[in-house]
Amino acid sequence: MGVTGQLVFSNYGTLVCASLVLLLGRKLVEWIAPLRTYSIPEPVAAGLLVAFATLALRQFGHFELKFDTSLQTPLMLAFFATIGLSANLASLRAGGRTLALFLAVVVGMLIMQNTIGVGLAMLLGLPPGVGLLGGSITLAGGHGTGAAWGHVMADRYGVQSAAEIAMACATFGLVLGGLLGGPVARYLVGRLGGKVPGADTSASAPAPEGFEQPHTVRLITAQALIETVAMIAICLLGGEIFASWLSGTAFELPTFVCVLFTGVIVRNALSLVGYEVFDRSLSVLGNVSLSLFLAMALMALRLWDLSTLAVPMVVILTVQVVAMAAYAIFVTFRVMGRNYDAAVLAAGHCGFGLGATPTAIANMQAVTERFGPSHIAFLIVPMVGAFFIDIVNAIIIKGFLSLPIF
Repeated sequence: MGVTGQLVFSNYGTLVCASLVLLLGRKLVEWIAPLRTYSIPEPVAAGLLVAFATLALRQFGHFELKFDTSLQTPLMLAFFATIGLSANLASLRAGGRTLALFLAVVVGMLIMQNTIGVGLAMLLGLPPGVGLLGGSITLAGGHGTGAAWGHVMADRYGVQSAAEIAMACATFGLVLGGLLGGPVARYLVGRLGGKVPGADTSASAPAPEGFEQPHTVRLITAQALIETVAMIAICLLGGEIFASWLSGTAFELPTFVCVLFTGVIVRNALSLVGYEVFDRSLSVLGNVSLSLFLAMALMALRLWDLSTLAVPMVVILTVQVVAMAAYAIFVTFRVMGRNYDAAVLAAGHCGFGLGATPTAIANMQAVTERFGPSHIAFLIVPMVGAFFIDIVNAIIIKGFLSLPIF
């Protein structure tokens, strides 16, 4: 029996639900020790609970909840705008070597994912294109990249139901990316023998920066908030214009990447004329946008779409998750220095290696809220996960498609 009824939430109703999900997430993490122990982000904990509840209601009650997610994209873009506006060139130069090293680690991960995907697909009797859809196209690329390449795989390479496979794989990755980072970080922090920053609550302790500790109180003014909203709006408009200019060219990039790049330009242009961006208000608005976006994305997951994944695809994705965890522990952590920053980077890597950059940030926030700040991780991961990975991923995907097996 199919769905016999449904309740449709307007964009305001969806916003109310997302806010309640965040409040529920905080309580769940307070009440349930394993969620704290393994640093599961609050939006992930409550968002998945709601997603499974809507799945059960649909399967057993034949009633469907539908959310208006029209606010989801603006919230995501606002988050990436704050990431760009937080990136001054002086800080990026300071993290230059680490940035390059982490990018090299990410390139290795992308190649690994596609090698596993294509290899297992062929071993299981599936077209190699299906393996790419179960590789970096959807795991590192997310729903947007998956949708774009799904059409390519269907039209040019004859992969049947490519779009549906792509969306299901991206959903699988988003869920596991939010669940994997915390346990991996906890394992790695445990190997450090207590060598973590800890939470310094003394009066002389410096204020947390950026997105590191989202629950910390930050003093801001209405004027600073208005100026920050104006800068975010400029980034959204500029990113939209850049994306339209690049559309259809060899340099085409997702809108969120263009928004982030606009933020970098705005931040550093203002610095040249002597205006200092107020980072505290950036942090507040960025965290609000991130939390609401993740809550909406996860509570609105159509988990029943995962039923389109046949057993061979489940095998491929399960291996990918195990491989991502092993890569974060044995490659990312070791290459990045075997220290606390490396552990936080590994948690973030699990987030955008399987899901998306917002998931990576949420993973790292859950870790730094418990164990202490990691400035370098919050400098490196957003830039690599939101900007460089899309460019590198496209190059690697095209490289695999040039192989004779396709």
